[in-house]
Amino acid sequence: MAVWIVLGVVVVVALFWIVQYNSLVRLRNWIEEAWAQIDVQLKRRYDLIPNLVETVKGYAKHEQETLQKVIEARNRLMGGGGRAEQLEANDQLSGALRSLFALREAYPDLKAHEGFNKLQEQLEGTENKIAAARQLYNRTVMQYNTKIQSFPTNIIASVHGFSRSEMLEISAAERENVQVKF
Repeated sequence: MAVWIVLGVVVVVALFWIVQYNSLVRLRNWIEEAWAQIDVQLKRRYDLIPNLVETVKGYAKHEQETLQKVIEARNRLMGGGGRAEQLEANDQLSGALRSLFALREAYPDLKAHEGFNKLQEQLEGTENKIAAARQLYNRTVMQYNTKIQSFPTNIIASVHGFSRSEMLEISAAERENVQVKF
């Protein structure tokens, strides 16, 4: 009878271990999927930018510096590197795009250009999708980090080498208050 009790306890512990291990693997894979979704949206934006730049070139020939900044930031974004480098390049590209969209106020013909307006709408939609994907990534990382730090799953996580993931944070420039001047 004692053997059956010990065997039952061992089976319960083994099943618990397996279930917890699998849940950690599932969360880690969800983090990778969430990052892949961010990457997909960054690629979509990357593909839209050349069309936008070409449209603006026709109207704003003397705004080459702004266009060059957008092109350079776009190339840095897809130039590789880790997640931190990609996010830094993404922030630089977002700033360059804001400058590019500000040009439309200086050029009434550009403001009225249907192709420019459609591209701007697509980019704005993509920016919203990037923001949503970042939120999903951070939520998944939070769930994963909570799980690997909670008892008794933290024991399983440390035995199998699961480590904490970093959340995506905004840059210092994005934390500053927006200056509105009339």
